[in-house]
Amino acid sequence: MKLRQSVLLLFAIANIAALPITVKAQSQADSPGFVASTAPQADLVYTRPTREIKLRNYIFDAFGPYPIAGAAVVASVGQMDNTPAAWGLGMAGYDKRFGSALGIAGISTTTRYALAEAFKEDTLYYRCECKGLLPRLRHAVVSTLTARHGEDGHRAFSYSALIAPYAGTVTAVYAWYPDNYGARSALRMGNYNLLGSVGENILLEFFYSGPHSLLSRMHLNDRHAAPDPESK
Repeated sequence: MKLRQSVLLLFAIANIAALPITVKAQSQADSPGFVASTAPQADLVYTRPTREIKLRNYIFDAFGPYPIAGAAVVASVGQMDNTPAAWGLGMAGYDKRFGSALGIAGISTTTRYALAEAFKEDTLYYRCECKGLLPRLRHAVVSTLTARHGEDGHRAFSYSALIAPYAGTVTAVYAWYPDNYGARSALRMGNYNLLGSVGENILLEFFYSGPHSLLSRMHLNDRHAAPDPESK
């Protein structure tokens, strides 16, 4: 049942992403890790992120506090459910679950950035210039499976965003998970991984704290986002 619900939700996301999207281009500053603005902007010129910005975002996304915290949460849930059962309970079991979750996150992030580079996609998150709950929510969901392309930054379907969540779970299932886990398990886990990306974008859209906030000064702002033009 959970697998069926996840697949149906993914199809819904894909259908939304296939709808025509009109998104104005947005600008970037030199400092990485921040979304475009806390308020709608107009007539901004899109500039592709530099290699330095993409590298900083990758390091933060793959090895920063958020993947570590996320792995801790996933490991705790797995510990409560004793999943996989073969890993047992206690600290030994928790360590395996934590390492597995962190490995999946790292592989997924590496795949996303590598494929984005190969396909010349800009997968940073750009906050919506629109107003209203539903338009901004739709933008956050659509951004999960789309990316900026070309020098003008037009938005189109992103292969890297679709493949990356499953790359991590497939690798985990066939590299270190117990033998009773197979393709079906990898698909189910990948679905949850992709849904996690949806949640991340929603948080970036609605709960971004700004470049001058305490979280930003503590370097805890999610770097999977475009720089703020006001942070120059």
